[in-house]
Amino acid sequence: MNVSPLSDRVVVKPAEAEEKTKGGIFIPDTGKEKPQYGQIVAIGAGRYDDSGKLIPMTVKKGDKVLYGKYSGTEVRRDALKRGVDKLANAVKVTLGPRGRNVIIERKFGAPMVTKDGVSVAKEIDLEDAVENMGAQMVREVASKTSDVAGDGTTTATVLAQAIFREGLKNVTAGANPMDLKRGIDMAVASIVSELKKISRPIAGPKEIAQVATVSANHDSEIGSLISKAMEKVGKDGVITVEEAKGTETELKIVEGMQFDRGYLSPYFVTNAETMESELDNPYILIYEKKISAMKDLLPLLEKVVQSGRSLLIVSEEVEGEALATLVVNKLRGTVKVSAVKAPGFGDRRKAMLEDIAILTGGTVISEEKGYKLENATLSYLGQAVRVTVDKDNTTIVANDGKGRSKELTARINEIKNQIEKTTSDYDREKLQERLAKLSGGVAVVNIGASTEVEMKEKKARVEDALHATRAAVQEGIVAGGGVAFIRATKSLDTLKPENADQKTGIAIIKRAVEEPLRQIVANSGTIDGAVVVQTVKEGKDDFGYNAKTEVFENLIQAGIVDPTKVTRSALENAASVASLLLTTEAVVCEKKESEKSAPAGMHGGGMGGMDGMY
Repeated sequence: MNVSPLSDRVVVKPAEAEEKTKGGIFIPDTGKEKPQYGQIVAIGAGRYDDSGKLIPMTVKKGDKVLYGKYSGTEVRRDALKRGVDKLANAVKVTLGPRGRNVIIERKFGAPMVTKDGVSVAKEIDLEDAVENMGAQMVREVASKTSDVAGDGTTTATVLAQAIFREGLKNVTAGANPMDLKRGIDMAVASIVSELKKISRPIAGPKEIAQVATVSANHDSEIGSLISKAMEKVGKDGVITVEEAKGTETELKIVEGMQFDRGYLSPYFVTNAETMESELDNPYILIYEKKISAMKDLLPLLEKVVQSGRSLLIVSEEVEGEALATLVVNKLRGTVKVSAVKAPGFGDRRKAMLEDIAILTGGTVISEEKGYKLENATLSYLGQAVRVTVDKDNTTIVANDGKGRSKELTARINEIKNQIEKTTSDYDREKLQERLAKLSGGVAVVNIGASTEVEMKEKKARVEDALHATRAAVQEGIVAGGGVAFIRATKSLDTLKPENADQKTGIAIIKRAVEEPLRQIVANSGTIDGAVVVQTVKEGKDDFGYNAKTEVFENLIQAGIVDPTKVTRSALENAASVASLLLTTEAVVCEKKESEKSAPAGMHGGGMGGMDGMY
């Protein structure tokens, strides 16, 4: 009877189980009929050789085959794996230049078409509670990678699935999960260290365009736009992505600034999808003290409501009654408002508030200057074309490319003079930051498309490209197409595991990091993945497979590059969550409520209807 390692539905127990199975090979019940003599039986794990290759096992004629049931833990792990697979299989079809789109149903409006892994992952909920836990753990991999690096979410999902799949085979076959985890962690740290060694800094606009093009699904128009935007506002400059009214995609440089303060309450959010507060043509109140009592703000707020425009409040703090009143009125639709803390501290805060006032044409309401909040009128308020506030940053677009005002030019010259005169390195650094914020401007990429569905899909790709480019500027680039992972595995040969299970953990990572390349090839559908992986392994340095042109070549020279930060984050997050799943021994789920609950008052003594409380 032949035993194939292709399926992980059932397992063969290792030699340690000999006493339990009396020398036979134990094959758990998978819910199917008992296997007959001569029938091919699939197992979950053979054994790994020194190179990490899985060796098939064969049951010879005369071998004793025993048959039994799964343990409860194995059943639960299998359910977790089904959840992981369901989510990962939906996400991984988007990987690579020939990856496919996924259409997501919306309760209202047109469906969303996306090639972004994290967008797909966020929409998936499974009926089975245990399966859903597995899916949500992998969703966390995609979300965390998106938060840290802004791209690489599909790669992270593919890696997490592969690590969990390979690890689960060994855990079920009797390997110690904690030692496997130690081996996995050891291998990941080694590969990350090697990635940093082979990383190269991004050289100029051409390489910026290459990174953006690859991340935007090989759309060279988007790559070129991002490169131009970075050239104009600098690598640390502010670049925003907006929807255009026409079909043309264009780049605009406008006066504006960004500072690192987010909204004071999530109830100010106007766009639930991006979790941002978006204010069009708002007034801007700039106040240097705390706002606690609503009576101080009320006269001015009433004037803003009468004008029909939105309001951004920038002050030391908005708290208590004032914050609660603003939130309630925003939720009722009385006024579109958002509030943020003023940037900086002490004298630097005063200077930055003055910068914002000059940029927006407003006045800092300060008691030092004799201005009181309760006496303020609309003429004290600054104005902007658009303001976007997320949980961490506020971006002000002051005008729509109409040029710099005289006051702003004078302020910029004043800061330049201060930089020349200061003797403090710290003060010089902070003044240069202020100068960059005021003079750099904001690059606005307006996304045009024929339909709203196409526009949203294109906008998501531009945002991905922007995140990837920023990541590349921070930590450099490596060869794309999954090649960097394979090249970095050479560092695993020097590791010294303490036992066989740790060695297996290292072998799991060695096998799992090939999976992104296999999936890229599978999505292109033109050549066998195993052949490509073997050919790439036999090559050196940046030699790899270009799935877009279907040729083996030097990927760096061909412009197929990935940001090191994205590649590193994808592996670290995938290994972290997959290891947690492998070391899970129990699952606690919420009890499903019965569809028909007993009516109140039907029970003996006590208060009716309270029996559902815990």
